[in-house]
Amino acid sequence: MSATVRLTMAQALVRYLSVLRTEDGQPLFGGAFAIFGHGNVAGLGEALYQYRDSFPTYRAHNEQAMAHSAIAYAKAHMRRRMMAVTSSIGPGATNLLTAAALAHVNRLPVLLLPGDVFVSRAPDPVLQQLEDASDGSVSVNDAFKPLSRYFDRIVYPEQLLTALPRAIAALTDAAACGPVTLSLPQDVQTMAYDYPADFFEPRVVRFRAVPPVELELEEAAALLKNAKQPLIVAGGGVLYGKASAALQAFAERHGIPVAETQAGKSSLPWNHPLQLGAIGVTGSPAANALAADADVVLAVGTRLQDFTTGSNSLFAQAQLLSLNVNSFDALKRRGLGLQADATLGLQGLSRYLGSWSSAGQWLERAQQAGKAWRATVLAITGKREVAGLPYDGEVIGAVQRSSLDSTTRDIVVCAAGTLPAELHKLWRTSTPGGYHMEYGYSCMGYEIAGGLGVKMAKPDAEVIVMV
Repeated sequence: MSATVRLTMAQALVRYLSVLRTEDGQPLFGGAFAIFGHGNVAGLGEALYQYRDSFPTYRAHNEQAMAHSAIAYAKAHMRRRMMAVTSSIGPGATNLLTAAALAHVNRLPVLLLPGDVFVSRAPDPVLQQLEDASDGSVSVNDAFKPLSRYFDRIVYPEQLLTALPRAIAALTDAAACGPVTLSLPQDVQTMAYDYPADFFEPRVVRFRAVPPVELELEEAAALLKNAKQPLIVAGGGVLYGKASAALQAFAERHGIPVAETQAGKSSLPWNHPLQLGAIGVTGSPAANALAADADVVLAVGTRLQDFTTGSNSLFAQAQLLSLNVNSFDALKRRGLGLQADATLGLQGLSRYLGSWSSAGQWLERAQQAGKAWRATVLAITGKREVAGLPYDGEVIGAVQRSSLDSTTRDIVVCAAGTLPAELHKLWRTSTPGGYHMEYGYSCMGYEIAGGLGVKMAKPDAEVIVMV
């Protein structure tokens, strides 16, 4: 008979999370953000305290903000490490909903652990409990269902044996990545169960890179070989797939200019000869002018939202080739889909293209446009006397000049409502991840909380928050 260990559900949950490791030996979870109250203090709070040496807890004062910090932490780690977040029931839980939607839209992992009402119903209605006269099983945590990539309500302690592996699979899946919610009824948190001891053995979590299908590579290469004026649109998937080097090698070998989305900015160094800058509604004249004349657009790791595509008008004349690990995104706008990891997809596509390169006249135009735009950026952000109040570009330039490492080591953090358009165009960075913008969900209030999460993830970097 296999060995068992008797633990409460809350103890088992924390212990399981604490033993997970990445392939380079780091803990998968950086710990948990927590606000304790009615619904999570007696069960999960006790467990977090017990395992505090291996699974640190960070006290917070606003649920939405602590979740934003956790999301930013995962984004700064290119989704290879993450955080858990726990709240009480009632407003503690519903304060997480905006952050859950943000993580879902941006395809970023965060483990949400909201407290829930008593499964036994013995003390109903408890403080903060929502009562539904037509459905006795409803709680406010049901609102997390459409906002989660995986949702489960743990009504028996032994359900963790299936729920936790499923949760980790969703959090670490390149295509299905996003928020996971495990709803934790407060009475079940304290229930004990004899768990298999090997369930808590240290284990390595591997991030699998989806390889391309050869037939899809062949079709994609045929489309590109017929192109006279191709353009690459680099999205967040380039960064999450750690494909910046592969993107640069592909662009250089085949002579294809690159434009970047909000999520994809920093995929290519700002001063690379094939860099056209930002694309879309918040884009540069160089990128948007070439996008309007491109005949084939290779979209790498982007979900093609309206600010990128100009509401599907910016490069509507072009044939679309979408390289994306997520089939849902790869099939958008009736384009030709190539479902694969960004690095493996670009390398495989380059193999099929061989020595093919875009037309010399198009390449020359792209290089001239990119050079002219970089000169404009330097003119806007350059040091000069300012009469009266400074313009956004002058402020960005002053901040950029304040550090010798602004293009190589610093990370700028911002969100909607502040400077997304100006930073998308004007901030200069040569480091993947040096630009951290929350614009997928366009959520004001992310900036400072996000900056804290980025600094926790990258303590050696100078983190600059623009508000």
